[in-house]
Amino acid sequence: MMTKKALGLMIGALLSGALIGGEAAAGQTLADFHSKMGGCASCHGTNAVTAASVPDDEHALNAQCQTCHGSYKDIRKTGTEIDPHHSHLGDINCTSCHTAHARPKLVCNDCHTFPNKMPFADAPEAAPKVSPDEAAIEAAMKAEPRESYDVVVIGAGSAGFNAAIAAKRAGASVLLLEKNSFSGGNSMLAAGGYNAVGTKQQKAKGITDTVEAYVEDTLKGGRGKNDRALVEILAKESAAGVEWLEGMGADLSEVKRSGGARVDRTHRPTGGETVGPHIVKTLRAQAEKDGVPARLNSRAVRLIVDENHTVRGVVVEGKHSGLYRVNAKAVVLAAGGYGQNKEMVAFYRPTFKGMTSSNNVTSTGDGVRMALEAGASMTDIDWIQAHPTVGKGSRILISETVRGVGAVMVNETGARFVNELTTRDRASDAILKQPGRHAWLVFDADLYAKAKMVRGYDHLGMLKKADTIEGLAKAAGMDPKVLEKTLADYNAYRAKGHDDAFGRPDMPLAVAKAPFYAVEVAPGIHHTMGGVAVTTESEVLDIQSRPMPGLYAAGEVTGGVHGFNRLGGNAVADTVVFGRRAGEHAAKYALEQK
Repeated sequence: MMTKKALGLMIGALLSGALIGGEAAAGQTLADFHSKMGGCASCHGTNAVTAASVPDDEHALNAQCQTCHGSYKDIRKTGTEIDPHHSHLGDINCTSCHTAHARPKLVCNDCHTFPNKMPFADAPEAAPKVSPDEAAIEAAMKAEPRESYDVVVIGAGSAGFNAAIAAKRAGASVLLLEKNSFSGGNSMLAAGGYNAVGTKQQKAKGITDTVEAYVEDTLKGGRGKNDRALVEILAKESAAGVEWLEGMGADLSEVKRSGGARVDRTHRPTGGETVGPHIVKTLRAQAEKDGVPARLNSRAVRLIVDENHTVRGVVVEGKHSGLYRVNAKAVVLAAGGYGQNKEMVAFYRPTFKGMTSSNNVTSTGDGVRMALEAGASMTDIDWIQAHPTVGKGSRILISETVRGVGAVMVNETGARFVNELTTRDRASDAILKQPGRHAWLVFDADLYAKAKMVRGYDHLGMLKKADTIEGLAKAAGMDPKVLEKTLADYNAYRAKGHDDAFGRPDMPLAVAKAPFYAVEVAPGIHHTMGGVAVTTESEVLDIQSRPMPGLYAAGEVTGGVHGFNRLGGNAVADTVVFGRRAGEHAAKYALEQK
């Protein structure tokens, strides 16, 4: 007799592409298919109320999926095929892609262009989402609250998770809201590392570094427009943030150098694993353990503020439950920046209009909008950072770590044109002055073996490869003689310990061991530098620069930390240090209220 799990795995195989002769019936939805195997109860259980009132987070639905089909680990494929069940997004909700009553959507393709065919791909499209109108929002604001908490945190990226965990550990009741079908936000895409000073990792490598050096490097990178008090907090508490994450099980044992830093201080997981997904996975697990998991598919649409600019709660739009009010003694905005809001980008930085973005699709400026509506002030709001190395023709960020561990940047002829470890703004400006406004990162087999993320780019088909430098140049459309001379000169500079051409301060690897690789890059919107103005206690300031009681903010939604240009590795540190501080200060304030 076939076990329930075996039956489930067989059904899972069917849903992966073996449906009715290899295809789903024309126009059939996932729900239609399940109707032949028990109807609504096969997904919703036997409770009719549950079937009619699906919780916004859809966790129960996803638990039911895995009861029949097995876990992601059970259904992952092996080999070189792109498998959406084994990605940097982690074990996200099945319903993020598999929509029961409408056409499914492969969320990987929010950033990628994978050709994977989804089951039920010809099902009818979902009805267009209609945003709630002002009257409906006003009605929800005036209604009785559905729930009450000490602290509500908006946004479940690194800043939001750290705030929620910190507030919960400080003794507050906490609700963590996430508008997307899975958590992580822009933090999920962070590829470089976490800048910290005074860590045991630096000490073990004999790295001499100081808080003052960290501050000076950050201020220099930000063109002196940073809020120095915030930068000093970032530097002083960076090592404690590493320990905080390690206490949850994170691995930040490797230390490398990012552009603009005078020493190695960028911490990341062993073996070059991508830092963002690793930290988000760690935070997800800890939040679940601490009792503050993200409530998914729950978008905050309005802050509730009284006549004294004191925060009283938030209006939430649930995917299934609609609009409702949540009372809160304190609210932490951790909703990220606006790098994916084309209208806001064009308004605040017209010269970047139409530029590609490496940001998560959730980076639409919701936190900035809500703060402005509530009367908050902004700082440096019109400054946007372009990352110099976004994969050409894609939205995939080629991490600064690739340059940090040894890649050489050349133009389309094969010539170097910039110090690869300069700040992001200068590197982006230099690329935009080259023919075709693009560049190539060139490296060899040693770097390929050393950096796990590079092998990921290869898996995505982004790399050119050849057994000789001449062959690589031809594959990339460069002049072979120019590239050969460029790399010979670079290797000679490395051998004598000084880059005579561009003053690159650190050249950890030669480009000499076959096979050789190149990836094409161009600048893309990466980080919105400005945002909500905050105090050193993470309090949001109103338009008269007074703290708004009960309102806090952390992460990319804020301004002041990075000035006009952010150094690679400082964003993750920002989300951890100030996310944790915002949660602690919000909890302290909330618990003092009667």
